Amino acid sequence: MDLTRFQNQLKGATSTSRPIPPVEKWDPDFCGDINLTIALDGRWFYEGSPIGRASLVQLFASVLKKENDKYFLVTPVEKVGITVEDTPFLITQWHRKTNKDTGNNVFVFTTQTGDDIELSNAEQLQLRTPPDALKDSDATEIPYINVRRNLWARLHQNVYYQLLEQGSEEQQAASTQFTIRSNNTRFVIGEVSI
Repeated sequence: MDLTRFQNQLKGATSTSRPIPPVEKWDPDFCGDINLTIALDGRWFYEGSPIGRASLVQLFASVLKKENDKYFLVTPVEKVGITVEDTPFLITQWHRKTNKDTGNNVFVFTTQTGDDIELSNAEQLQLRTPPDALKDSDATEIPYINVRRNLWARLHQNVYYQLLEQGSEEQQAASTQFTIRSNNTRFVIGEVSI
């Protein structure tokens, strides 16, 4: 399968307002793997070359699906496997806004593909060890944020450090936790054993 044919199948599946197609409802036949990789740094590569068109990456990201531990790009008629080195998304920006209804501060995170995620419930954030640090016994777990369905984003290192500056330090019995509050919910964004 080539990307041009795949892109043509998606015409009309998305619009300029970027609604996400209902890929969880699509169950086409598996057509094999393609040489498309989402690298650890969030860049997308096809046949070893970076995909430079942001609109094409956004289109493919909108039809990304994860089943078990495998990632696929899907259309209503085809499903192709791709390689993801860690997560398909990388949080590259953040800002705070005020919820108009409650007056609560809410952290909003933006991925490299332009998806915005408002952090509002505890299930949206997990602390994990990034794959490039798994060999290090002293590796620090960092926040991963659920973008949609079972697709996650890792915080870029700069965003993580900026977030730590916004957080509070709380002493626990055996550790120090770094936390933030978003939508009046407490989130642990880091922890260091004492």
